[in-house]
Amino acid sequence: MVFSSVLFVFKFLPIALLLLFLTPKKYRNAVLLGLSLVFYAWGEVKYISIMFASIFIDYFCSNGIENHRDDKNRTRMYLSISILMNLGLLFFFKYSDFVIRSINLLFQSDLPLLNLTLPLGISFYTFQTMSYTFDVYRGNLKAETNIIDFGAFVCLFPQLIAGPIVTYSQIAKELKERVVTWAKFNDGVMLFLAGLASKVLLANNIGMLWDDVLLLGPERISTLGAWLGLVAFGMQIYFDFSGYSLMAIGMGKMMGFEFPQNFNYPYISKSMTEFWSRWHMTLGAWFRDYVYIPLGGNRKGIKTQLRNLFIVWFLTGLWHGADYNFVLWGMYFFVLLTLEKLVLLKYFKNHPAVARSYFIVGILIGWAIFAIPDLSLLGSYLLVLFRFSPGLDWVYFLRNYALILILCIIFSMPIINRLKEIRWMNPLLNLGMSIAFLIVVAYLVDSTYNPFLYFRF
Repeated sequence: MVFSSVLFVFKFLPIALLLLFLTPKKYRNAVLLGLSLVFYAWGEVKYISIMFASIFIDYFCSNGIENHRDDKNRTRMYLSISILMNLGLLFFFKYSDFVIRSINLLFQSDLPLLNLTLPLGISFYTFQTMSYTFDVYRGNLKAETNIIDFGAFVCLFPQLIAGPIVTYSQIAKELKERVVTWAKFNDGVMLFLAGLASKVLLANNIGMLWDDVLLLGPERISTLGAWLGLVAFGMQIYFDFSGYSLMAIGMGKMMGFEFPQNFNYPYISKSMTEFWSRWHMTLGAWFRDYVYIPLGGNRKGIKTQLRNLFIVWFLTGLWHGADYNFVLWGMYFFVLLTLEKLVLLKYFKNHPAVARSYFIVGILIGWAIFAIPDLSLLGSYLLVLFRFSPGLDWVYFLRNYALILILCIIFSMPIINRLKEIRWMNPLLNLGMSIAFLIVVAYLVDSTYNPFLYFRF
């Protein structure tokens, strides 16, 4: 069951909200947990046991840490159990076949693949439960003794499958006592509708341009067509993922939660450093708080900083997928961020036009690495970008996709936010949202299954 489906929008979500509002506060988390488990089981019931395991592991370990604060060896033991079990489950399901393929490639062997299906959301909820146990170990949190409340945190269906990555401390108070005002509920509805429109109207439609480019392949695509395809993919993944995040944040508001912002108009950036402070912000915050800073952060000289940066970006690449292109993608950004830290950011301060051009070209190349898992095909595609290939396919693409491309560019900038500041524009914006919702409904009724891109991570 995906958010951008008739079943979810018109059946599951209204029923879930009604049940939560009718349930006495004392039992609301139990109902929320039940609803979240139904939501998850609807899509992948065979792996619900993995989620239960994650809940019980970190509930047991966090309370073990809390109850033995004076015994450092035991608290370390409980933390180690949490890390090993969580990462073990994630590694087994996500990386087993990657390791087997690597062994086969390296040693010319023929070990059979396990062909495991990746449990939905495991990359996200594993990070959430681990961050909770880390915070308890550090003394930043007291362990939750109510397993229903803890289970509701782990399984919270609005952000269960693809984030935002929410830490326990961010919603601890709301798990115990949350209030939904009409204004907050209305804000949540508007965010949900904005996210739904982003996914259905923008991401899905601009994604067809990228599909057309892939269909031609690097043998037949022109250089201009190849660059246009990367613009399309960049817009698709942005509106797909940010759309999901907006829907999740909106549903959270409807239920009384305040989830953290996940995107802040990343394509207005002038450097990769700025981009990564605006893109998938909760993942960046997780790696900063639980990997980069514990390794020493910026405190121990440039060599240590670069080592820490390398580790973070190697792990970031692997987190996104068990394939060589994702490792390459992580290393690509490590190199660019290192160059920016050492030289480029100082230069860009006095050369904004150069900075902007560098960013656009750099991010599009990054999306090529991200989007094309076949390294041979990726190499051919990159050659087309820089070795001029003539052709008029780009004319066909613009004729068919110019309108949606222009809309994507407009909505990737903070224009709507600025219009909201003009009081008389608000009724027009609300009318526009209503019209967009009607168009979305028409698309949903007529569409087939269209999952979010980040579901596979």
